[in-house]
Amino acid sequence: MTEVSDKKTLLLVDDEPANIQIVNSILKDEYKIRVATTGAKALELVAATPLPDLILLDVVMPEMDGYEVCTRLKTAPETKDIPVVFLTGQTETSDETRGFEVGAVDYIHKPFSPAVVQARVHTHLTLRGVRQQLAQQLDTIKKELEVARKIQFSILPHEVPAIQGVELAARYVPMTQVAGDFYDFIVIDETHVGILVADVSGHGMPAALIASMLKIALAAQADHATEPAEVLTQLNQTLCGKFHDHYVTATYVYLDMEKHTLRYAGAGHPPVLMCDAATGRVRDLEENGFFLSWMADAAYSSREVPLGQDDWVILYTDGITETTNRKMQEFGIERFHDFAASNSFLSAEAFASKLLDELQKWSGRAEGEEPDDDVTLVVAHIKELEM
Repeated sequence: MTEVSDKKTLLLVDDEPANIQIVNSILKDEYKIRVATTGAKALELVAATPLPDLILLDVVMPEMDGYEVCTRLKTAPETKDIPVVFLTGQTETSDETRGFEVGAVDYIHKPFSPAVVQARVHTHLTLRGVRQQLAQQLDTIKKELEVARKIQFSILPHEVPAIQGVELAARYVPMTQVAGDFYDFIVIDETHVGILVADVSGHGMPAALIASMLKIALAAQADHATEPAEVLTQLNQTLCGKFHDHYVTATYVYLDMEKHTLRYAGAGHPPVLMCDAATGRVRDLEENGFFLSWMADAAYSSREVPLGQDDWVILYTDGITETTNRKMQEFGIERFHDFAASNSFLSAEAFASKLLDELQKWSGRAEGEEPDDDVTLVVAHIKELEM
C-alpha cells in the first residue's frame, strides 16, 4: 500500500455520479482524488495546491465539454504540463483525434475496466515523473552551459590592442552556447602584434575545452611571437596527445609596423585575405601546413609580404564562407572577396559589423537565430605607415 504522504493527486472530472463512483472505487486506495462535476469546477479545483499530478476528464459534459476544459488547461502556464486522460464512451477516430489535438495524452473508454484504468493512470504518472526528471536534468545542463559560456567568453580578449598605424576589430559568434572557435593577440609593443585565429573541429563542450587549452598554449609563445611557423609548431606539440577525435585548424599573423611587413603561417586553415583599398584587389595568402594536434612532427613554414597604406588583413574561420542560404548555397570565398573590395572604405568596426549583417541576410535567419557554424573574424586596417 502506498504511504499517504507519497500519494499522487488525481483530479476526476465527470458529470455522471455513477462514473465518479466507479473510477473512485478503482483508484482511491492508491491516489488522492479530487472530484469535479462540471468543467468550470474542474478549472477551479485544478488551481488548488498541490496541483494534481494527472487529470481524468470526461469528454461529454454540459455547458463546457472536455475539449474546451483541456484546451484551457494546456494554454495556462501553471497547468499545461499536467497530463490529461479523457474518459469517453465515444469510439470514433475523429473524436479521439480531436482529443489529442487539444492536448490529451490518452483515452480510457467506458464501460471502465479496473485493470485498464489502473494501468493507464500508472503509466502516465510514471511518464510524467520521467519528463519532470529530464526537465530538471536539462535545466541543470543549461545552467552549466551558461557558466561554461561565460568562462569561454572570459578567455577571449576583452578589447582589441592599440597598435600604431593599425585599426583592429574582432567578432566572435558561437553556433551554440559554447563553441570551438578562438582568437587572441600577442602584443609585443605598440608597433608589433601577433594574431591567432583557430577553429576546433566539432561543437559544444569538448570543442570549447580545447579552445581553452589554446589560450594557455598561446600565452607561452611570447618569446617567439615574431615567427609564425614556430608558434604553430609549438602549439601543435603542446596539443598532440591531449585529446582524440578532434583537430584544430589555425592561422597566425605577425604584423611588424616598423618594417611594414606581415608574416604568417597556417595549419589547415582558410587563407588570410589581403585587400588593397586603392585598387580593390583582394588576394588569398595561404601557407598551410597540417592541422594541429594529430602529428607531433608536423612542419610549418612562414611567408612574409609587404604592407601598404590602406591595406586590409582579414583572418576568419570557415563559418563565414560556409554560411548557407535557404537554397543551401554557401556564401563562398568569391562573395567574401567582393564584400571586402566594396567595403574597404569603412572603419574596421563598421566593416566587421556589416559583414555579420550580410551573413545574416544571406542565410535568411531571423535576428538572434543561431548561425550554421561558429563565426570568428579579426580585421586589421593599415591606416598609417611612417616612413
